[in-house]
Amino acid sequence: MKKIYVVRHCEAVGQSPDAQLTDKGLKQAFELCEFFSNIKIDQIIASPYRRAIESIQPLAKRLGLEVEIDRRLTERILSTKNLSDWFEKLRSTFEDIELKFEGGESSREAMNRIVEVVDEIFSRNNDHTVVVTHGNLMSLLFMFYSKDFGFDNWKSLSNPDVFLLIKEGNQVTFKRIWK
Repeated sequence: MKKIYVVRHCEAVGQSPDAQLTDKGLKQAFELCEFFSNIKIDQIIASPYRRAIESIQPLAKRLGLEVEIDRRLTERILSTKNLSDWFEKLRSTFEDIELKFEGGESSREAMNRIVEVVDEIFSRNNDHTVVVTHGNLMSLLFMFYSKDFGFDNWKSLSNPDVFLLIKEGNQVTFKRIWK
């Protein structure tokens, strides 16, 4: 049985790739470290965004593990234009996963990125992996495994958040395990 702990980063000061964690987010990173204190972890893979790396750094340090960076775990770009109604546009991309706005990627394209990462992890020898990413991307991963997971589930995610993906045979299941 292989386990992947999918982590949404802690609270950050913004959305840019170099946005750092807030003071609250830094405390949350240590809470994440404590959360994983009794869980076996073989490897840690993270988005290259600063907030993702800072969220898992205390755990990596405690375990003596390097944080492997995977560009496919970056947050999904909805559009390169400033969309005043971005919230509604985002909702519509959960309803039509092929919908794409200028300069952005569709839900399907983003979903394919993270599913590819997860499939590769499941094919490795490591049995216990932490993946640190972003809310929209992780929601699309769960939507891939369950069509019932959608926009409202994305809205209910916390910073941080942790879900456990388990693969037994060809069956993949997931559940939220963050407190």
